[in-house]
Amino acid sequence: MHGQHDGPTREELPGAISAQAEEFSRRLTAAGQTRVAAAAQATVDGLHALIAELRPSGEEFRLAIDFLTEVGHYADARRQEWVLFADVLGVSSLIEDLNNPRPAGATPNTLAGPFYRSDVPDMAPGANISRDHKGDPLAVEGRVLALDGSPVAGALVEVWQANAEGLYENQEPDRQPEFNLRGRFRTDPQGRFHFLTVKPKGYALPSDGPVGQLMSALGLGLERPAHIHFRVSGDGFETLTTHIFDRSDPAINRDAIFGVKPELMAEFRALPPAGGKRKYALDLNLVLCPARQGENETSGRR
Repeated sequence: MHGQHDGPTREELPGAISAQAEEFSRRLTAAGQTRVAAAAQATVDGLHALIAELRPSGEEFRLAIDFLTEVGHYADARRQEWVLFADVLGVSSLIEDLNNPRPAGATPNTLAGPFYRSDVPDMAPGANISRDHKGDPLAVEGRVLALDGSPVAGALVEVWQANAEGLYENQEPDRQPEFNLRGRFRTDPQGRFHFLTVKPKGYALPSDGPVGQLMSALGLGLERPAHIHFRVSGDGFETLTTHIFDRSDPAINRDAIFGVKPELMAEFRALPPAGGKRKYALDLNLVLCPARQGENETSGRR
């Protein structure tokens, strides 16, 4: 706590660790130490300490088991309620931060999310990724740079986003054209890329399951501020997967999956309307880290 260590030790909480946890530890030690065993021990210690502190009744324990059971019932090939649970607790974002740290000056990595597609066709510079042209036009201009500020030529920039209603193309394949609001671009010798799209809308995570009900009971929302996803890869660099968020979105300070960072907030600035239609522009820099030795240079750690 207070930045001194990662958490209380067994000695610091002598009354919080139970006889059952002690016996569990003894059995694990006898079975042999592995990373899985260490994870199991830490989980049991933390869980028993929590129970000792909260002292739940038998009825409260049953309700907790019922909740976890219901989460399992909502998890299938089309929907992963367990991932949603990890997302709204900040666990998914924390694991991303721990596994993909970025030095000062580099664009932070974020979760890719469930809507990425790897089969999107390449597009010419300046192409419009909005294949149905529904929404307020947005012109995006960006540069891909190295940590020293030099341009990264020939980098692959993959883009995907929700539409003006907050829905991705693969969420409603019968209403949106194939590959709508998705594109793949290459940077020029100056590291530049640009494309046309529409201004995305924020959206809410599913609220009809047990995780949504829990968040509602806690008085917490499931909103995600408007954003555009980018995945950038180049020879000699770690692959960057990130979001760029609309800083003016009302949900910018309460992203349900904890993805917003100061470096990822940008102005989707309004331009003079043309033909009575609102237009916007977005300018951004995406800064890559050099690949680590022994890692695939073009795929990074994702």
